[in-house]
Amino acid sequence: MALIVQKYGGTSVANMERIANVARKVIRTKEEGNSVVVVLSAMSGETDRLIQLARQAADVPDLREYDALISTGEQVTITLLAIMLNGMGHKAKSFLGFQVPVSTDQAFSKARILSVEKDAILKELDEGRIVVVAGFQGKDADNNITTLGRGGSDTSAVALAAALNADVCDIYTDVDGVYTTDPNVCAKARRLDQITYDEMLEMARAGAKVLQPRSVELAKKYNVPVYVKSSFSDEGGTLVTKETKGMEKEIVSGVTYDRDQAKITVIHVPDRPGIAAAIFAPLAENNIMVDMIIQNSSIHGFTDLTFTVSRKEAREATRIIADAVREVGAEKFEVDENVAKVSVIGNGMISHAGVAAKIFQTLFREQINIQMISTSEIKVSCVVELKYTELAVMALHDAFGLESAR
Repeated sequence: MALIVQKYGGTSVANMERIANVARKVIRTKEEGNSVVVVLSAMSGETDRLIQLARQAADVPDLREYDALISTGEQVTITLLAIMLNGMGHKAKSFLGFQVPVSTDQAFSKARILSVEKDAILKELDEGRIVVVAGFQGKDADNNITTLGRGGSDTSAVALAAALNADVCDIYTDVDGVYTTDPNVCAKARRLDQITYDEMLEMARAGAKVLQPRSVELAKKYNVPVYVKSSFSDEGGTLVTKETKGMEKEIVSGVTYDRDQAKITVIHVPDRPGIAAAIFAPLAENNIMVDMIIQNSSIHGFTDLTFTVSRKEAREATRIIADAVREVGAEKFEVDENVAKVSVIGNGMISHAGVAAKIFQTLFREQINIQMISTSEIKVSCVVELKYTELAVMALHDAFGLESAR
């Protein structure tokens, strides 16, 4: 008998018919002799609706109350599923985040999990119940409700799997696995049977929407096998796991893109110690994540500093940077939201020369200008003009022959 954590996203529980489909999948897993913990998101579109309500109530909602509001969507789905399972003859019990409890820090709307208690869940499992847990939410040290950021139910599921020492964490979504790129953009996209934690983490950070990056970080840290599956089919699936000696190492595993980008350039910055800290520390204090950073060479004691943030946070970042620019004595700053990030990812890149050159040559052939470049051992990311996103993805996918299984 295995202990299995199953997570179902918003599209999987979008209505009563789909919740019934989830119930049948859960029961089948239970009847195979497994202990089952189910983690649910809110119904598709519900969190967005709640966010809009919060913004109608106030231009800048109080974040404590904001989290208390937007966490309610998961309460609906977990109770509906528990009611349905009980009605089908299988004992089930629902838990909100604070009832587990899932303890987090106090960064409302972007909280990070500090610990997960397992005793209450194990007690219910020992009594033969299916446990249904609200994803996306937890509680801080003052018992305030907190939320984990968009896609946070993935993180909830992996954290529970780690705490319970589960045999596997199945992530059910509206796609049947992880693809070499977005099938909606490139018809030649190919599903991967397996992918390493490192590759999946880079893909998630670079814009792939299949898994939240923090969930992959947790899976890697605690060695939790994660299986990405479709809620609507028993076919396919991608195993996210640690790299093994027998795993074939492809040079490039995938191409991702992220349109949620804004580029900020601080111009004519005094080039002296402490300037970067004065610019980036206020952003960190306001929980604004900075992605790519480029600093030009110093000329006559001045430099330009360019970085990217989420487009959704560009307005708040602009307000903070305006103050920082005055403080450090820079000339001005510019914001460009007409950009996207395109990334090429693969564990094999570390041992193969010429990957970056091939990327640059491919984009040059398509007359796509590269505005920023960032590299790691297994990733090359380029910032390009927004309108060229799909062209860049398709060109790079073709250049590395990703449509063909190897």
